[in-house]
Amino acid sequence: MEIRSATDEDRDVFVDTVHAAFGRFAETPVEGGGLWWSALEMDRCLLALAADERPIGTAAVHAFELTLPGGTLVPAPGVTAVGVLPSHRRQGVLSAMMRHQLAELRARGEVLSVLLASEAPIYGRFGYGPATYTARLAVPRHRAALTIPRARQTADGRANGSIEVLRRAECGDILEEVYDRYRRAQPGALSRPHRWWALRAGQPPISPAQRYVAVHRDALGIPDGYASYSIGEANTLTVDETITADDAVFTALARFVLEHDLVSQVVFKHVPADHPLRWQFSDFRAGEVSGDTDWLWVRLLDVPRALTARGWFTDGELVLDVEDPFLGERNRYLLAVRDGKADCVPTDREPDLSLDVRDLGSLYLGGTAPSTLVRAGHIRAHRPDAATHADTIFRTERSPHCLHWF
Repeated sequence: MEIRSATDEDRDVFVDTVHAAFGRFAETPVEGGGLWWSALEMDRCLLALAADERPIGTAAVHAFELTLPGGTLVPAPGVTAVGVLPSHRRQGVLSAMMRHQLAELRARGEVLSVLLASEAPIYGRFGYGPATYTARLAVPRHRAALTIPRARQTADGRANGSIEVLRRAECGDILEEVYDRYRRAQPGALSRPHRWWALRAGQPPISPAQRYVAVHRDALGIPDGYASYSIGEANTLTVDETITADDAVFTALARFVLEHDLVSQVVFKHVPADHPLRWQFSDFRAGEVSGDTDWLWVRLLDVPRALTARGWFTDGELVLDVEDPFLGERNRYLLAVRDGKADCVPTDREPDLSLDVRDLGSLYLGGTAPSTLVRAGHIRAHRPDAATHADTIFRTERSPHCLHWF
């Protein structure tokens, strides 16, 4: 078996192979673009070839930025289009591609990589851990009344500004600008490169699928939020995403879709578990949460650089004994946090926690508490208060959330 980088000439072969791996057929190109694979960067794609040079596996990487706790932006290769033909599964092809890809990412100086897992059991063995979570929130229209916030400054609790309804084709530049401001303020969010918007490669509202967009403008008329939505079967209004860094603007957009006429229910596809929206309903039980699931998975490639890149909110020290079974590595680090910044250096001190690199990936953005994984039996705490202390160190001011699909 040979694993090699793809070229622009390999695009059709790559696309056909990844579709065959999942038993699907490629969509027919349509006017306006929108094919997910049009955003692939072919020089960052891998092809696995059998002895007779037939393609049997694929893997690719998108160039994204990830927002870390504290607001730091780091390059985050987004692993995607990973597939092996059914005729060649369980023969080591996937492991070989993952090993090859991780070696390439390290050679480029990347500190971490990310992915969305099609199946949860697959990627833990390669060092990836679930790091952000999302849920679907469905609200019957007749129970959708919102309360007036008791501590809000304005008399009726509404954000200052206005909402304008546009068609998706009318507001591409607005969506791109508002999303970019949002993702820079939201830990766990990924960038959406301009070429994704230009090629319309992705899911709504990036894709050319018809959508209405409620655009919120502040008192000066500057767009500061949007909600992309459509109405489908059974008069269900589905919100693809609500994008804003301002809680009051989110509430205004939620109120707008919840008050839409001739709608039986409103479904928000991506809501963080700790989002305040459920607390804003007059009927606390109005919102039904379902599809509570992992979203972004994180894999640390350079533990010291990754840990010093993010912001920290509590001073303290922690000794981490980190094992990386897939790459055959084990290292012990002293993490020392002072005034929001961390040093991370090798140490021979006794560890506070022993953990797999996949578990460190889950802790990294602050979306998973160390004590949770200690209680689950995945992380070993070497002293009684180690888990509680680690919870304090890894605590973040804002829960991570990612809704970009790739």
